[in-house]
Amino acid sequence: MGREDASVAERAGARGVPEDGVVVDFDALTAFTVRVLEAAGVADADARTTADVLVTTDAWGVFTHGTKLLRGYLRRLQAGGLRPAGRPRIAAEGGAWATVDGDSSLGMVASVFAMNVAIAKARQQGIAYVGVRDSCHFGAAGYYAWLAAEAGLVGLSMANDTPSVAAPGSRGAVTGSNPIAYAFPVGGRRPVILDMSTATVAGGKVYAAREAGRPIPEGWLIDPEGLPTTDSSLYPGRATLTPAAGHKGYGLALLIEVLAGVLTGANITWQVGSWIASDPSRPTFHGAAFLAIDIEVLMPRARYDERIRALVDEIHAAPVADGAHPLVLPGEHEWARYEAAERDGIHLPPDVVASLGEAAELVGLEFETPS
Repeated sequence: MGREDASVAERAGARGVPEDGVVVDFDALTAFTVRVLEAAGVADADARTTADVLVTTDAWGVFTHGTKLLRGYLRRLQAGGLRPAGRPRIAAEGGAWATVDGDSSLGMVASVFAMNVAIAKARQQGIAYVGVRDSCHFGAAGYYAWLAAEAGLVGLSMANDTPSVAAPGSRGAVTGSNPIAYAFPVGGRRPVILDMSTATVAGGKVYAAREAGRPIPEGWLIDPEGLPTTDSSLYPGRATLTPAAGHKGYGLALLIEVLAGVLTGANITWQVGSWIASDPSRPTFHGAAFLAIDIEVLMPRARYDERIRALVDEIHAAPVADGAHPLVLPGEHEWARYEAAERDGIHLPPDVVASLGEAAELVGLEFETPS
């Protein structure tokens, strides 16, 4: 993989990146991301859609799924596996459902398109399912669920991926890490968002540990014999992610494979190309699925707001063990980071800064970091 295998210290150090990373203005990072994508031939609207997904994810503090991914997307755009001018379209539809052909466009472009279709249909029918085929890696699943919550609906999003996760008792990969996310509005407050991989940990965190030369906690990986290992350098070639909560994560991954892969006509399991390691000139044919539920079909908005705030307040007030912090709901930490990022800038780790420098080089630009 060439430079992909270089350590963070080598790549970041060579660029003069401080060991603790750099702080970058939210809008400046967005503008840079748009500029890089446009230099690769992506239309302005699609570049802005993709940039918003990636920079929002960085602002949430989920750096494994933010602008660090630009480098890999650009290589596919330049090689032809992603189509800069790809246009997602509705291939088939009914009142409460649709199938979207992603046309090998950037996964963010196809996914935002699909969730917007789901939102529109749910407002007409109460609930909607929209599946996507011929897509690619779509970044953070939580972003698309959040789109629904921002529109006042309940949202779910999910995608399949090439196998990298074991099943209980297997000696190798059986399913993809198959992420799933949900979001629901909380009247007058930030939406609740859960975004999770069906592996014990997202593969991006193992990559980050590998790039930094760090071991990983026991329980994240198994070796070729199916035994636990903490050696991050074995991943992905000679190690496999473990399923979250054993058979529970495995079972959930299969559900996502059906909703995002089987039902959409997308490739499934080993037919799905690795967006990182497979031939960048060929589409990966990932699948995705998006669901939206219109709350106001089920009850008046004021009644929902009253009930959901009562639930949130009850959880916040729940007694905790000695020494434990008060309980939070999914997404609250991410929203606190987001608000700090809007105010003070996004603190990018060294591996992200190094990756952005390489992304800029791929299109003949420069990523200027603060001194």
